[in-house]
Amino acid sequence: MRYHAVLFDLDGTLLDTLDDLASAANQVLVDRGWPPHPVDAYRHFVGDGLRSLVERMLPAGRRDAETVAAAVTAFQETYVRTWHRQSAPYPGIDDLLDRLSAGGVRMSVLSNKPDAFTRLCVERLLPRWHFEPLLGQREGVPKKPDPAAALEIARLLQLDPSRILYVGDSGVDMRTAHAAGMDAVGVLWGFRDRDELVRTGAKHLAARPEDLLPLVFSS
Repeated sequence: MRYHAVLFDLDGTLLDTLDDLASAANQVLVDRGWPPHPVDAYRHFVGDGLRSLVERMLPAGRRDAETVAAAVTAFQETYVRTWHRQSAPYPGIDDLLDRLSAGGVRMSVLSNKPDAFTRLCVERLLPRWHFEPLLGQREGVPKKPDPAAALEIARLLQLDPSRILYVGDSGVDMRTAHAAGMDAVGVLWGFRDRDELVRTGAKHLAARPEDLLPLVFSS
């Protein structure tokens, strides 16, 4: 195998969580008398962590520290109740993970979603597969695209970063992979578009989950 492990982003890569994220965020806005956003707007709001999501969704002029902090708390309280209503693995992900597991490929997850939510989503929606490490955003650890957490995963796996294939759906993921010395695959079924992935340095593009298999298992 060319790669001994695959490091996945979560939202927009393994799981389609956009509708539930948008629903929780829009509920926070509506509760405060502010206009909601179209679901597609959240494709560009998410990806840089919870605080960035909240800052982007709030009306201009309402992004002071106190309002942002209150909206973060409100989002967390709403999302923890509603995150699972529509979220699910993308078509083809189940088969991809089965085939990687059968082939002895180790799998990890790294997300800018808060760590508790990351673990909750994986444990509930991807329970058949083992991801180690499974990491979301944690206090004291820089969020992606800083490579610190990706390099932490490489150390825990005891693998050179060049032996890990990084799979994600955004420019944040592509930049993280490059900074960590990992080859980057941009998936075309996720939240962002081909142009962003190419512009930020995707080495490969995958239109379907099965497109990853020849990359992993080639000699």
